[in-house]
Amino acid sequence: MFEYLTAMAIILLLLLGWIAVQQLARAFATRHPELGPAREEGGGCGAGCGCGDQSRCPHADGPDC
Repeated sequence: MFEYLTAMAIILLLLLGWIAVQQLARAFATRHPELGPAREEGGGCGAGCGCGDQSRCPHADGPDC
């Protein structure tokens, strides 16, 4: 039972840590606009449209590609 609770606590801490990292990245991007916006996970070419390369990507003319 102790291992189960420990595993749940570790997973929760990892999730909260990742959320904190995302918030820090957004705050850094806000303080330094000359570096551009923070890239979110899952954005850009091939990440969501399933094309795999820019020649067939319907979003190839966008700023993320």
